Amino acid sequence: MRVTNNLFTSVIVFFSTLSFMPCALAINSGSEIQSTEVGQVQKNTVHQLQVQKDAKEWGLSTDEYAHYQDLMKGQRGIQSPGLDPITTLGIEAKSDPERRRYAELWVKAEFVRTEKELVFQREVDEAWKRLYPEILPVNLGNAASIAHDTQGRLALFVRIDDCVQCDARLASILTVKRSVDIYVVDSKGDDNRIRTWAKDKKIPIERVKTKEITLNHDEGRWIKYGEMRMPVVLQQNSDGGWRVAAF
Repeated sequence: MRVTNNLFTSVIVFFSTLSFMPCALAINSGSEIQSTEVGQVQKNTVHQLQVQKDAKEWGLSTDEYAHYQDLMKGQRGIQSPGLDPITTLGIEAKSDPERRRYAELWVKAEFVRTEKELVFQREVDEAWKRLYPEILPVNLGNAASIAHDTQGRLALFVRIDDCVQCDARLASILTVKRSVDIYVVDSKGDDNRIRTWAKDKKIPIERVKTKEITLNHDEGRWIKYGEMRMPVVLQQNSDGGWRVAAF
């Protein structure tokens, strides 16, 4: 009889344990879901803060910057990878007032940036003269000449590899002895690559040293100014703007 009672008690305990198991599982599942939701909220918060920071840096609203990100996920991102937010939004603007606003933002940003680069470029020029007076100088890849030059210079965008047209355009400009800023699109950030190319093309060292000709890393300027043509020559207008003169 005692054995029967013990067995009966064990059965009750077993089934009681089973009856509590779904509750325990439900509690655990609820905790996991809650933890996942908290993690997602934290992730969204971090992303939103980053968007706010990036938007402020470019002088844009968070909605504008989010729109820029959406644009770069589509066709514009494929056509112009790495294009800055202001230029992207200006190109894709739907109205004249909107386009005008982005144009003004872009000019203000470019003015500040190029002023900084001009100051540093002057120091770089002096450093070249002090340290390596006999070596062909190569400029920073800045847009100072394009944005602020008032001497009627030309800006020539070329490629080193596989561009016969680039060689022909360079030769014609050297022949007429025009002041020109040469931007090498595929320099890969390598000064020696530009120097070797310049020597091969017989670009006069004296004209480079006097800044009549400058050799520059492109660093994305071709996309902004060259309308994706290769080669392309820009001519400065009387109002300080630039237009495509030849390609």
